[in-house]
Amino acid sequence: MRNERIRIGIDLGGTKIEAIALGEDGRVLARRRVPTPTGDYERTLRAIVELVDGIEGELKARGSVGIGIPGMISPATGLVKNANSIVLIGHALDKDLRQALRREIRIANDANCFAISEAADGAGAGAEVVFGVIVGTGTGGGIVVRGEVLTGPNAIAGEWGHNPLPWPRAEELPGPECYCGWRGTTKTRAANPASLLKSPSSHPVARKKPKLVWSATKTAWRAGSPTSSTSLILTSSCSAVAYPT
Repeated sequence: MRNERIRIGIDLGGTKIEAIALGEDGRVLARRRVPTPTGDYERTLRAIVELVDGIEGELKARGSVGIGIPGMISPATGLVKNANSIVLIGHALDKDLRQALRREIRIANDANCFAISEAADGAGAGAEVVFGVIVGTGTGGGIVVRGEVLTGPNAIAGEWGHNPLPWPRAEELPGPECYCGWRGTTKTRAANPASLLKSPSSHPVARKKPKLVWSATKTAWRAGSPTSSTSLILTSSCSAVAYPT
């Protein structure tokens, strides 16, 4: 067995789950990545366990585990809420993973993890207030004030993705429906798959499985496709008006 203490960090995203193991000195010892199972909570749990087991088997060491999720654990119920990966909502993810991994774990909102990392030794190092934004399969944000993550009483202080997009034009109203119940949120306008639905000629497959065709849209844009260019320009415009708020 390896004598070195290892730390395993996991990014649970809407499209992929990635795990990385760090040594005591911060060296990257191992990294693994798998697609996120679609719409299946139990398979998502298994995918995380298999990533951890695979890394520990490779390194012949047992590590601590921390997980960033696209949502948060409700202080009131102990269940996941506000998760872009809606299959997680309503589950006691921390308890289920503690049992599956047979150890204590730490779970936090992924945008909060990103923001505190940048505030500690990244682009925001030394700043009194840092606001970190994630725009991927979903859209979220984290706020760090004087080196501490600001979560608020409901653990959603930085959830910028569910704010209504500011200054909408008449043709943008009422906006696409978000799973949170609001319409025209920043998430529905600025997240990567959302851009696929902004063009009138977007393919029906994009409406059913936007994650699967996002990379194809980027490829088409690079090749000069006017439809893809329109979608990406609209996404950029929405992001531009959302960031200042």
